[in-house]
Amino acid sequence: MYQLSLSNMTIALEVSKGTISSLTIHGKECLASPTPLFRLGLRDKVGNLTRLSAFDAKHVTETCQGGIYTDFTGFPGLSLEVTLKGNMDEAEWYVTADPGCNEHLVEWVDFPLVNLPKLHMDDPAGCGGKILYPYNEGAMVESMAVRNKHFPHREPEYPSLGAYSVFPNMICSQLLAYIFPDASLYLGAHDPARGVKGIDFYEESDGITMEFRLYCGADYGEVYRSDFPMVWSVVDGCWEAAAERYRAWNDRNLPPRAKKITENDTLPAWYAESPLVVSYPVRGIHDTDIMNPNRLFPYTNALPLLRDIRGKIDHWLMVLLMHWEGTAPWAPPYVWPPYGDPDNFMEFLRTLHDEGDVLGVYCSGFGYSMKSNLVDDYDRSADYTARGLQDAMCAAPDESIGISRICTAQRVGYDICPASQMGRELLREAYYPLLQSGVDYAQILDQNHGGGQYFCYSRNHGHTPAPGKWMTENMQNMLTEWNQVAGKTLLGCESAAGEAFMGNLLFSDNRYELNYALGYPVPLYAYLYHEYLRNFMGNQVACSFDSTQDTLRYRLAYSFAIGDAMTLVLTPDGNLMSSWGTRDFDHAPNKEKALGMISNLTRFYREEAKPYLYAGRMMKALPVECGKVTYTAAGRPLPLPEVIATAWQAEDGSRAQILVNPGDNAVTCRVAEKTYTIPAGDAILVPLV
Repeated sequence: MYQLSLSNMTIALEVSKGTISSLTIHGKECLASPTPLFRLGLRDKVGNLTRLSAFDAKHVTETCQGGIYTDFTGFPGLSLEVTLKGNMDEAEWYVTADPGCNEHLVEWVDFPLVNLPKLHMDDPAGCGGKILYPYNEGAMVESMAVRNKHFPHREPEYPSLGAYSVFPNMICSQLLAYIFPDASLYLGAHDPARGVKGIDFYEESDGITMEFRLYCGADYGEVYRSDFPMVWSVVDGCWEAAAERYRAWNDRNLPPRAKKITENDTLPAWYAESPLVVSYPVRGIHDTDIMNPNRLFPYTNALPLLRDIRGKIDHWLMVLLMHWEGTAPWAPPYVWPPYGDPDNFMEFLRTLHDEGDVLGVYCSGFGYSMKSNLVDDYDRSADYTARGLQDAMCAAPDESIGISRICTAQRVGYDICPASQMGRELLREAYYPLLQSGVDYAQILDQNHGGGQYFCYSRNHGHTPAPGKWMTENMQNMLTEWNQVAGKTLLGCESAAGEAFMGNLLFSDNRYELNYALGYPVPLYAYLYHEYLRNFMGNQVACSFDSTQDTLRYRLAYSFAIGDAMTLVLTPDGNLMSSWGTRDFDHAPNKEKALGMISNLTRFYREEAKPYLYAGRMMKALPVECGKVTYTAAGRPLPLPEVIATAWQAEDGSRAQILVNPGDNAVTCRVAEKTYTIPAGDAILVPLV
């Protein structure tokens, strides 16, 4: 038995049994069930994976701060050493894994594993807690029944999926937190290299197992040593306290190119002005439609509509095009020249600039489309074969090349490995003409959520044949190269940029409302990173809200309050879509009310809120007493606050709370025992001491 006693937490490690036998916080037992301290995956050279755990070790040697686990059946040379020590009243965990032979590699280690109580909505006694989950910019999960219905735990595997709970992809940050009513257990990987990790949780035994899967990136026979601590700390019982702990570490250990917005002289002028993003397709109406030109093609056909919107909101626009690719919609990597009439595209770009607006385009990341399911004559099979492009694709553990699982309704193809020389050259060939075209923004990595690359096990690409921190290093290097080529053209991805790439992908497509399918959203991303980058509301595809209800203004208000640029998605007729992908236009959002609120909020941004919402540091907001409005999201009724509130500290040290009312009528609320009235579709600023 080894026990680590801190002022507010005690961890009892039953070394000989390979499990944590007790975890107390402020004297209260918080462990639900004993589980293996670690699990690991061993990969052989044929591609087979063997799973083992601490329970499989037949011999354990106790050390002064942990133990060494050996004598695993079938793997006599395998050893795992775990270390637990205290530092500044926090627990720090380390692991070393040695496969013991050259026939296997240690692909991943789940460490340290701990099983905590059921979540409070699943516990009949109501004694459980909630989990802060850095998925899709931040979610609070209160019920595994709710989470499992839509986004159950799935183990990442090849071929990759963007929805996997992987950092730095859909998982933006290297932390989890279990939030009890009176305290929180913060679990953070303080890894400055920001290597690839699976960060998730799942039901096991009588509780919830918190999982950090460390992808080792080690070759056959190589020893993996975690050169960073897995930190456990006790903080206050709110998600903001866990965010504060992680932010303190991140601010001291920034990734490459990351710098505060106010210190970043590479940013274009429009970045500070928070343009309204207006997105629409120039072919078809939705992603699997017949791809004929619509009323907004040629490109200049949209100018009267855009001028009308600009006039009504008295603010400039970022026009963000979909289905503009000269090849086929969502058929990466080739996109240039623009569809149909490149000269008209450039005329459109010049006119937007002359009128004070900017232009962006969606792209589709690292896919290689052999055939389009939308445009019959798009077929690159002959080119793929003639150039031997299979050598550029992500490979399976057995080195076969699997069909991509990304956007299969739109295309059939593979996933490019950008760490391979051929893959990187292919991406340069496809995307550099766009980066040098003069457009203002390219969502270059749509479908590569968070900006990370997908799993590749090739032994011929120059990287180790298993996932690891080489993936992060490669992406940082390649994106930096792209940034240099693009100049003032900003790059982004689907979902917010993973922390590792926050210096490269400075404007990305956020969709906070997806997290109602997990529990409810919290602005974790803005809390951690808003001083360094900002994003936009996104095209809202796969929106969780019931499309028969007009929730657009509520979503606009939430996005505005957390510092994101607001977004509208247009139909070819100039009406509003509830979200991209909508097929039911009988329940369109009220356009005039939406534009009226956007006009009010952009004025408020310019005149009062810019020091906070542009590059401010988010704080924990004061409680707001207000009424509720009920919407349906992810199939369940949700009573939501009718006033959306965030709090900020500006660069000059001043502090304020932003209160936004997206409703049709003025509302009254109370903050810190004072009463405030917020006009309909507007916002106010409350100074804080």
